[in-house]
Amino acid sequence: MSTPAGRILLGAIAGFAATLPMTVAMRRLHRSLPVQERYPLPPREITEGLPNANLPASSATLLYHFLYGGAAGALFAGLFRRPGVAAGSAYGVSVWIASYLGWIPASGILRLATSHPSRRNALMLTVHLVWGACLAAGLAELEKAEANSFSLSRSPHPALEDRKDDDIPMALL
Repeated sequence: MSTPAGRILLGAIAGFAATLPMTVAMRRLHRSLPVQERYPLPPREITEGLPNANLPASSATLLYHFLYGGAAGALFAGLFRRPGVAAGSAYGVSVWIASYLGWIPASGILRLATSHPSRRNALMLTVHLVWGACLAAGLAELEKAEANSFSLSRSPHPALEDRKDDDIPMALL
């Protein structure tokens, strides 16, 4: 089992990775909205008020969105032990609530989610469910990889560096 810091790192990786299927779902669902509701999605609206490190707006949006997913994933890993997909999905909804009904409107970045069309809110809730489920599944897989596949036990196939140079075929040198 990982240390607490190691678990948080795995959560950050899982949260970052879970942002990819979330982003795919968000893009595809956005296209299904009525034309008048296809204004920029929240990650873009939020990013417009942040420093962009001289990146195009679309690149800065993706960067910040994935970093936020990673940070929220780290928090998830720090808060929960062995959560299932249902807990991850619930956490995804909690992130949406805390963000779009909480700190984001409170800081003046965006209006409350309740002031946006219901279809857009349904879209955002759905993609947060996707993110949370992928986060929990990804974290579980990373923990298994760390515990089993990437363990510190000696491999039956020693690393190339452990061999003497004369044991290595000349074609590999």
